[in-house]
Amino acid sequence: MRRVVSLFLPFLPIERLRRQERFATPRPSAAALQLPVDDDPGACSVPRGGGWRPGARWAREEARSRAEVEEQIASLPLHAQPPIRELGRRSEAAEHPFKRQAAQAAGGAIHAAQTAGAVPLALVGKVGRREEIVAACPAARALGITVGMAATHARALVSDLDFRPAEPEGDAALLDRLALFGVRHWSPVVAVSPPDGLWLDLTGCDHLHGGEARFCHRLLAFCRRAGFTARVAIADTPGAAHALARFGREDIAVVPAGGTLEAVAPLPVAALRLAGGALAAARKFGFETIADLLPVARGPLARRLGLATINRLDQALGATAEPIAGCEDIAPPSVERRLLEPIGTAEAIGQVMEDLLRDLAEVLQTRGLGARSLRLIALRIDGGEQMVAIGTSRPTRDAQHLLRLLKLRIERIDPGMGLEQFRLIAPHTEPLAAEALRAVLAGDTQVSDPARLVDVVAGRIGPQAVFRLAPVESHVPERAVTRASPVEKPGTWPSWRRPVRLFARPEPLSRVIALLPDQPPRRFEWRGQAHHVVAGDGPERIHGEWWRRNAEVWAVRDYFRVEDDQGGRYWVFRRGDGIQSETGDLSWWMHGVFA
Repeated sequence: MRRVVSLFLPFLPIERLRRQERFATPRPSAAALQLPVDDDPGACSVPRGGGWRPGARWAREEARSRAEVEEQIASLPLHAQPPIRELGRRSEAAEHPFKRQAAQAAGGAIHAAQTAGAVPLALVGKVGRREEIVAACPAARALGITVGMAATHARALVSDLDFRPAEPEGDAALLDRLALFGVRHWSPVVAVSPPDGLWLDLTGCDHLHGGEARFCHRLLAFCRRAGFTARVAIADTPGAAHALARFGREDIAVVPAGGTLEAVAPLPVAALRLAGGALAAARKFGFETIADLLPVARGPLARRLGLATINRLDQALGATAEPIAGCEDIAPPSVERRLLEPIGTAEAIGQVMEDLLRDLAEVLQTRGLGARSLRLIALRIDGGEQMVAIGTSRPTRDAQHLLRLLKLRIERIDPGMGLEQFRLIAPHTEPLAAEALRAVLAGDTQVSDPARLVDVVAGRIGPQAVFRLAPVESHVPERAVTRASPVEKPGTWPSWRRPVRLFARPEPLSRVIALLPDQPPRRFEWRGQAHHVVAGDGPERIHGEWWRRNAEVWAVRDYFRVEDDQGGRYWVFRRGDGIQSETGDLSWWMHGVFA
């Protein structure tokens, strides 16, 4: 019998943000962010706003009696005396009745949050064209803040609430890390149930954790230690476990085998993961719980609520299979050596490197991979770590070549009192094709490989001194090329024809003779030498990138490939389309030279 665990983290965005703030710079208090208040308004008892307020801060601090206040009011001119309704208005020092009701309804939630120093927090995200509350902590919910509420309404309801922008990418990344942790510790099949949960297939491995009930308690304890509020449910189907974890009454729900129907029947229809339109239709026809859907014939039910509702209902009851696509734990190839005695000399470290590379080459050969980068981690006897890394311009598993690169990094290792453990990891690998092994299999060690020369030079003088050209997504030629590290994976070049040598800045041409608007130049002078064109091709029109600056909104370049009478082939362009003056000044420029 299949057993599926659903882990629900109801306050995942809020608690993830709280965890980040534990190690971040403390946020300033709300009082520190407020502007200073002038507590001394002067001799006049009327503040600068013009309206006398008996509950103002300057009035409260003086602590005048009622008689003194009435006497002060009587001494004012008639036009400055407050009206009767102003005198009967609630003082700012008094407690707001609605806030008092909300605090009473909240119970001890707000008091516990204030005791722990946590400010009520809500996350705001853009849903459609308006900003809504996408997550709220328990203290904020106690004040009346609900998910889906408009942000402006929430700010008006609770002015001192801490509002933050939502980060769904950070939440998704955290769920991915939790899923990977679950694969390594809990179950071989763990999948993310966005946006706030996980699925675990516990079939056949519950005995490893002491049974299902004990596993649930251990899972909740782990979540509490990590700082998360969690609910766990175990059922025969993923849909039933998902529904019980989110709409059940208990934090831990373990449904016995075959009891799925009785467990999900009293749950609301929203537990079936239906869309908003299906939920609205269910309310319209009076379907409140899953039990209300069971006696209805499938045909009429599909016409009323849609086929998706039937599919979700069958998945929850087990009539339709719902596979779980678990995440993969792709561990990088690595080897490890533990030494009997600590070492600290360069010769001993080099010997360990050679042994590790020999073992790693076997692992890479078994997987059919080649290493693009290696990371050597050495553990000292005092607990410190020393790490060095190398990279290659092409995938390789040649141990001698990699050893030569690693030995260039020995001087950066501080052995301290001695190194007792080494680990070699290949975090970046690529499939190694048969063509790359041809020279090694033939035993030809004299074959020159420029990639090895690049690796050695980059290892000696640093990867910043050696670079390769990489493409950039841009239409402007000088912006479409950038410098990249030789050990990085090269990008894909576009199919456009470009010169071998492209100037970083175009150079101006003089004495140009050309027919407008679409003819290549017949003659031009460049660097003091005249060139007579015998053949030309073009134009290739390139427009400016208007989103960068206003000067490129109407800018146009017409490029031509030309050949002079001496056999030289050049890439020239004209500013402007030759018709409208806004597109350019019709000047000619040299931008590159073909081979």
